[in-house]
Amino acid sequence: MQTRHSSILQSPSYSIGAALVAVTLWSMAPLMAELARATAPLQLTALTLLAGALATLPLSRRVPMARCALSWTLGVWLGIPLLIVGAVSSYFIGMRLAPAAEAALITYTWPVLFVLLSQWSRWGRLHWASVAGALIAFSGAAILLLPQAFNGGFGGVAWGYGLALLAACCWALYSWLGQAAPIALTPLLPRLLLIACAFTCLGSVWLEGGVALPRGEALVAGIALGLGPYGIAMVAWDKALRFGQASLVGSLAYGVPILAALLLVLAGMSVLDWRLPTAALLVVVGCLKAGR
Repeated sequence: MQTRHSSILQSPSYSIGAALVAVTLWSMAPLMAELARATAPLQLTALTLLAGALATLPLSRRVPMARCALSWTLGVWLGIPLLIVGAVSSYFIGMRLAPAAEAALITYTWPVLFVLLSQWSRWGRLHWASVAGALIAFSGAAILLLPQAFNGGFGGVAWGYGLALLAACCWALYSWLGQAAPIALTPLLPRLLLIACAFTCLGSVWLEGGVALPRGEALVAGIALGLGPYGIAMVAWDKALRFGQASLVGSLAYGVPILAALLLVLAGMSVLDWRLPTAALLVVVGCLKAGR
């Protein structure tokens, strides 16, 4: 029996609308993280992942894992939660050590890394357009980094930029595993987020001395991060890719760094100078070039 989807789900406007919901929520993540700055980063990560698991709970269903090799079973239940922890916690810590807009911009170079990884794993080589796109995107990041290097070093900011790049690598690997896995990962997402939350709680107890529930604005921001960027946005993105044209839907994600930086500037949490919009434009152009 062939499964049929409704005409609403098959319409291009549905997939584009779902993608725009995801892009908007992802763009709000740096602003929400800044509002929860008073919370220890691993505690914030644990709260975010727990809220994300609850938000994606309607997606949960059984997946026949018996068909998977042992390496893929370990990769799904251990590797992916660790990548989620690495991506989210590195992102939050990086924005504590470096300016939030710049750190977010570096993190959102992950589509370029994903394209390079996918091409190398599939064909064993890289296309020149992808390499050129990567160089363009990372030249945008260099615009943010070089002035500080010429002025006598980075200090703690270097660690923030490095962690932002680590978050980008984690998201690229997560996306590649989701593409290469022999099973669909979306029905497993609530459980994967809960496992990642458990890992983060252990790390918080070890490194931060315990897990405490944030209060006030930080609590609301942490829950909003899980429900939005790491909950509803992931569901919307899955629907957009499933029912829409992947190249068109994927291109919308390249607007995230620009919109995220704009929201931080409008909120007074980042200072606008020529470097930030120039770097954001180069990252978007580089992602588009690599995606072709």
